[in-house]
Amino acid sequence: MSMPFGYASPEQIMRDKADYARKGIARGRSVVVLQYADGILFVAPNPSRALHKISEIYDRIGFAAVGRYNEFEELRLGGIRYADINGYTYDRSDVTGRGLANLYASNLGRIFTESIKSLEVEVVVAEVGDTPDGDAIYRLTFDGSVFDEHGFAAMGGQAEAVATRLKERYREAMSLAEALEVALAALTEPGGERPPVSQLEVAVLDRNREHRKFLRLTGPRLERLISATPAASAPEAPEAPTAPEAGSGEKPPPTGPDGDFDDGSSPL
Repeated sequence: MSMPFGYASPEQIMRDKADYARKGIARGRSVVVLQYADGILFVAPNPSRALHKISEIYDRIGFAAVGRYNEFEELRLGGIRYADINGYTYDRSDVTGRGLANLYASNLGRIFTESIKSLEVEVVVAEVGDTPDGDAIYRLTFDGSVFDEHGFAAMGGQAEAVATRLKERYREAMSLAEALEVALAALTEPGGERPPVSQLEVAVLDRNREHRKFLRLTGPRLERLISATPAASAPEAPEAPTAPEAGSGEKPPPTGPDGDFDDGSSPL
């Protein structure tokens, strides 16, 4: 029996969809989510002040995403509607990060299998508990897979390299300033330059806050936190070499040619 023209096996179609989604997600900038002593921290390089990659979903629940903005914004709004309806119909305590992650997993999985094009998104749903043991971080991929992360999660861009740097530096019960330093170090390529404060999107789920736990960190407050980190202190400038005295016979040290240099930072 001859195969119809243009036939592709289901396995090949699924592989093509997955490759397409992965390439789209990898073009975005990485997002880091990690636990610290008083809650959960979200950090993302983001030059836009209007289009957020990090948002609040409900009292104790935060959302972070990478990929196509219009696609993950639709997911975010759907999550807010789900949380509001369930919290109003039943009880606010019935709205959980796990329930929201299951909703997103169902929607992402259905779109991946039924639509011609899968969503080019990866999502983290995080919920802060009354104690660190009650914190939860769920990472969801474009095909609806759910990963229950412990301590930290990285997605988008060079996620594997970022996750490796996080693993090397992360430790439990860090202060907020220490956690921010770990996140920024993980997001920065070795030898690269960290993004300026104006191009960082930072937020926390702070368990010590009343009612709504979500808080954005911006402006002077974020600058103070970054300046409080050990790596933020600028190293002392080396002493400039003194010019040799006339008649001493010593030659001045050679100088390199002026010009641009490549600092290794990503163009994205």
